[in-house]
Amino acid sequence: MTNTDQLRKAIFDRGNIPVHVAIVMDGNGRWAKKRFLPRIAGHREGINSVRKVTRICGEIGIKHLTLYTFSKENWNRPRKEVSAIMQLLLSTIRAEVANLHKNNVRLSVIGQINDLTADARQGMLEGVELTRNNTGLNLNLALSYGSRQEITAALRTLIDKVLAGELEPDAIDEKMISKHLYTGQMPDPDLLIRTGGDFRISNFLLWQMAYTEVFVTPVFWPDFRERELLEAIGEYQKRERRFGMVSEQIK
Repeated sequence: MTNTDQLRKAIFDRGNIPVHVAIVMDGNGRWAKKRFLPRIAGHREGINSVRKVTRICGEIGIKHLTLYTFSKENWNRPRKEVSAIMQLLLSTIRAEVANLHKNNVRLSVIGQINDLTADARQGMLEGVELTRNNTGLNLNLALSYGSRQEITAALRTLIDKVLAGELEPDAIDEKMISKHLYTGQMPDPDLLIRTGGDFRISNFLLWQMAYTEVFVTPVFWPDFRERELLEAIGEYQKRERRFGMVSEQIK
């Protein structure tokens, strides 16, 4: 039995598999720079990590996998890189969606996808529609996503409902706000993984991660594969999630 097989067995033996895993896929550019390659080469290799991680998450029983694919702030990167990423996104969806569908993976998207190029947006929406009724892993891509923008949009929607007389202000609570976020149909993340070694949230799921366990690895995203994912989940399983209580209250 390989070390990876042993890790898998240990994870299954513990039993508390996270329902929702979110990942900040950082380090593509640094991975490429280290190898004297153009930045887009890191993004291309990162797709292999997405493919592997998606497969493993489905196999071990994770229900939701949210990947921080392209942030609202990423539009400020050099135009050439942004254009290459959009082309890569489109070609990847076209190449992968049939396999996702075959493996019962449901594709979903959060963020301001109208910001995407027309071809990339259309390709993404076609993938979402094709896999809509699948019942396996929900692969949720955050595209042109920013959490502050998400919260602002939710609050504006609620304000509009109040002004229209459709909602009483006193009815607005945490559950209602959560329901109006992009992620309203899924549970909050149990585990956030950030690759690349940086210790910051980067405007990602700020509301949803109130009690999410955080795991940071120095491994760049293009090198992140099954073993690294299993190690992160294994670390999560060792932690005691108290949600503001003391240990004695949750035992």
